[in-house]
Amino acid sequence: MTFRTPFTRIRYYIILQKEIVMSWIILIVAGLFEVAMALSLENSEGFRKPGWIVAFLLTGGTSFYLLAVALRDLPVGTAYAVWTGIGAVGTAVLGILLLGESANPWRLGAILLIVLGIAVLRLAPGS
Repeated sequence: MTFRTPFTRIRYYIILQKEIVMSWIILIVAGLFEVAMALSLENSEGFRKPGWIVAFLLTGGTSFYLLAVALRDLPVGTAYAVWTGIGAVGTAVLGILLLGESANPWRLGAILLIVLGIAVLRLAPGS
């Protein structure tokens, strides 16, 4: 890309950085909607409760839409891994806190490993 002045180049990179930061924020929100989708699925009791089915469809659709928006600026492998990681960790933690699921050390260790994997992916060069 050719720039007329150094200031144009600086302005371009500042705008690009803001877009990438916004994409990460959108990706995190998409992951939170994935958690809501999973909890809605659980509460639908096998698609028997219409209100929860609607919640599942809305949160799932929103999650996928936001993921697609984030993919405009983020690499698909990293973004997808982070998105599913947020969903997995969030769902597991809320399952423990709200649904009385097991909180044994092995399960908590596995959740911690997922969180560490997300952090490493975020900090990896090129992500």
